[in-house]
Amino acid sequence: MAGTTTAERGGHQRESSGPPPVRRLGRQHLRLIIILAVALVFLGSGAFWLLYGSDLARAERVSVSGTRVLSPGQVREVADVPLGGPLAMVDTEAIASRLRKEMPRIGTVDVIRSWPHEIRLEITERTPVLLMEKGGEFIEIDAEGVRYATVSKAPRGVPRLELTVRRSGTTAASLRRFGEARLVREAVRVVRDVPDPVARATRSVNVRTHDDISLKLTDGREVVWGSAEKGAAKGRTLTALLKAAPGARHFDVSVPTAPASSGG
Repeated sequence: MAGTTTAERGGHQRESSGPPPVRRLGRQHLRLIIILAVALVFLGSGAFWLLYGSDLARAERVSVSGTRVLSPGQVREVADVPLGGPLAMVDTEAIASRLRKEMPRIGTVDVIRSWPHEIRLEITERTPVLLMEKGGEFIEIDAEGVRYATVSKAPRGVPRLELTVRRSGTTAASLRRFGEARLVREAVRVVRDVPDPVARATRSVNVRTHDDISLKLTDGREVVWGSAEKGAAKGRTLTALLKAAPGARHFDVSVPTAPASSGG
């Protein structure tokens, strides 16, 4: 019995010697967490210094792409990108807002930090789909109906918009109800729906009322379009009508299910 008791006590002493395994693992995890935290602090400090305190990421140049009528120099001047400071501190939203406000010809602009030293200005200029003549100059109108620029020379291939709405009489009601801006947008919708071959041959778009819009082609033919509604159907009908009556001079697709042609 005594021998057995001693062996048991000896075994018990071997099992209880040293700290419990769970406690040892806890200390190892804590040590690892501390090491990782210190490393992250050093990495964060290094990254902050690299972005804001060193000369390795300074704004040194500005590139411009996508311009057609505007020049890169004009865009750079209006953008007024601050150079010499940290690239991370350049306010890209303020630059984009300034360009859109002061250069309405710009439709979209992306201001991009190109590490380590460049700001990229990626421009998309508005494209005219209609022109309004006024005082010997031409107001350019884009596909959204925005009047964004006035030029002294009409761009080639862009049809004229003729608003022949009278200020009094029966057509004046359309002007009072819709307003000139709305009538311009209606004309733009028509231009977007006209088949490409006809669009390339369109000399002018005449708007009398919101539902009395017509096209004059470069060869003297005329297309009565009506309103801007059902534009896709009218475009398909006009394409078929031009093939069916190639010698006609007058086409009416204002009711696309009942088109008409005459002349020739």
